[in-house]
Amino acid sequence: MKKSLTYADSGVDVDRANALIPEIKKIARRTNRPGVIGDIGGFGGLFSLNINQNKQPVLVSATDGVGTKLRIAFMMDQHNTIGIDLVAMCVNDIVVQGAKPLFFLDYISSGKLIPQVILDIVDGIAEGCRQADCALIGGETAEMPDFYKPNEYDLCGFSVGMVDNSKIIDGTNISVGNKLIGIASSGLHSNGYSLVRKICFETLNYEVDTYVEELQQTIGECLLTPTRIYSELLQPLIRDFKISGLAHITGGGLLDNISRILPGTCKAIIHKSSWDTPAIFSLLKDAGNVSDMEMLRTFNNGIGMVAIIHDSQAVEMVERLKAMNENAWVIGEIQGADEGESRVIFV
Repeated sequence: MKKSLTYADSGVDVDRANALIPEIKKIARRTNRPGVIGDIGGFGGLFSLNINQNKQPVLVSATDGVGTKLRIAFMMDQHNTIGIDLVAMCVNDIVVQGAKPLFFLDYISSGKLIPQVILDIVDGIAEGCRQADCALIGGETAEMPDFYKPNEYDLCGFSVGMVDNSKIIDGTNISVGNKLIGIASSGLHSNGYSLVRKICFETLNYEVDTYVEELQQTIGECLLTPTRIYSELLQPLIRDFKISGLAHITGGGLLDNISRILPGTCKAIIHKSSWDTPAIFSLLKDAGNVSDMEMLRTFNNGIGMVAIIHDSQAVEMVERLKAMNENAWVIGEIQGADEGESRVIFV
């Protein structure tokens, strides 16, 4: 008689996936906050909205992945921080609207589920949620034989936040004379890694464990540094200052992300020498012979978040940030723009 085939024979082990659920529940519980209803594991995550503080509550949502930074995690066989990147790429896009992140969901797919790797990833996601003060209320793991190379996976994240309609930050109040405040990144964050890998591992022929003197660490450690999460840092600033615009400096760098929030009559003048650029960016620029403009439209160059604020409050905001042990600088100002003129100009 022919053997009776099972799903496991095709490479999908449902029992192995189900065995992870109790451990993932324990990790997710660490992120619980007011509003969470029940544990993960149901068909949908439940979250009760407290709208008492909002006259016209508006939900703000974002989704993203980590991109080819995942390859650094694969090369180092280190998976407990990449989840922080996943959360950061979503919640940083929410907070720039003035919103407070509420909850997060993830999607993890691989050719074969390796239990410890999955738990390490989820542990990083939970840490990211803790930093953002949002709850991990659901997710999905998918085992997809033949879709991925051995020991590789992909991640996607989804976050939802809330803001009162009257407090949405969308750039419409940006005006001539406003100042741009740059808040430091933790490094490369999660953008430009295809170029990063080409320079580091093809041009320079580094291995992930190559110690780089100017970085004071191995190249792998530098490249796997988690993306900064700005949510909790920005909440009191949004409350206490008249912020006209916020830009998360992600894919597209300073050039594209600042221009997307500017009114049509405004341009941003950015002074390139006004902030401290981490050594990794100089290394990439020099080793890859990367032009200034390519650097500025590919990487964050040391600025992970930009706030646009009335000039009378700029110095006070920088001082507040420094008192919070943050590196921040006045990096530019808003001027009037003529039709067809560049929206972001570096001087």
